Amino acid sequence: MPSLEQTCECGGSGELSAPRLRSDSPERAGLDPEELRQIVRQVHDLTAGERPWAAGAVVVVGRGPVIAVEEAAGWAVRYASYDPVTDRGVELPPDARIPATVDTPFDLASLTKLFTSVAAVQQIERGTLGIDARVGAYLPDFRAAAEHGITVRELLTHTSGLRPELPLYDCADDAQRLAMLRAEPPVGVPGTYTYSDLNLLLLQHVLERITGRGLDVLVHDGITRPLGMTSTGFGPCPGAAATEDQRRPWAKADRGMLRGVVHDENAWALGGVAGHAGLFSTGRDLAVFCRALLAGGAYGPARILGPDFVELLMSPPGLGFALDQPWFMGELAGRGAAGHTGFTGTSLVLDQATDTFCVLLANTVHPCRRPPDSRPRAGVGTRVARAVRGA
Repeated sequence: MPSLEQTCECGGSGELSAPRLRSDSPERAGLDPEELRQIVRQVHDLTAGERPWAAGAVVVVGRGPVIAVEEAAGWAVRYASYDPVTDRGVELPPDARIPATVDTPFDLASLTKLFTSVAAVQQIERGTLGIDARVGAYLPDFRAAAEHGITVRELLTHTSGLRPELPLYDCADDAQRLAMLRAEPPVGVPGTYTYSDLNLLLLQHVLERITGRGLDVLVHDGITRPLGMTSTGFGPCPGAAATEDQRRPWAKADRGMLRGVVHDENAWALGGVAGHAGLFSTGRDLAVFCRALLAGGAYGPARILGPDFVELLMSPPGLGFALDQPWFMGELAGRGAAGHTGFTGTSLVLDQATDTFCVLLANTVHPCRRPPDSRPRAGVGTRVARAVRGA
């Protein structure tokens, strides 16, 4: 069996090298330039003013092998702290702020789940993991999951019945965190959708048990290295956009202003490498990830999945990926668009029907978390959809 890094310039697996991304005009991408100009204006507006949607943002939009928009706006680091009395960020002096650039890494939050899902489907393709196998077959010491017959498919589709999260950040040590995960039973009806970080944490343990390698190694060796995603990895990431002045009572831990370390409290408690959160990346790297999946699992000379397994990943209801969700995809939803969001302000959408993708990275939690607002994400998706129709 070819390795995940098998090169294929008409050799090896017999496949032609898949086209790499290049920057070019909207017209060359088959997109309406006016709609894309509106996206750029929108992203700058979202980062402007005293109480912006996000301190900083990066947007990347492409179709086929062409990146037609790659734009940064606002600040990677704008605030020194958060003042709960005034409910405002304490601004850094202008010369101490750090602007966002197209090369700024962002904390991906739950976009990490997509990489964990791809790593799982790679093992399904290899035959080392059964999609309908019971988790207890791989993790008999996770007694609650084993007793309730939770399956790998249920983890990937959020239908295991596990609650959304556990307070692992309050545990005294790793042994107590592991004991809590092992003892956690489903609280919902198996087969019923309940979005849960615990699904991807259990999946991480399955992958690490069957391969003998950490999730960070699996993601690096199986996804980011073959695709040339050199700016993607688990933290620490010192140059990343800042996130939150994380303090109780609005947060679950007292950590101060965060930059370059994972925002999610459970991922932090687990050492920064977790199945549900922990990755940092740039807009360009995520564009490569989208392009590889749109091209049936190949990018340049590398193949990370076979086309049939990309189809498995994207087939309803989606394995890790959310499908056709207008609340963050806008008008791109409806014909099999796939993607995800992250709590820190991140999102990506890839649409097989139009061969398009859009990535929006933002630090909406800088300087403090707030009620989520995905209308800007949906707005970008709608503009992309209209750009295709108007081209």
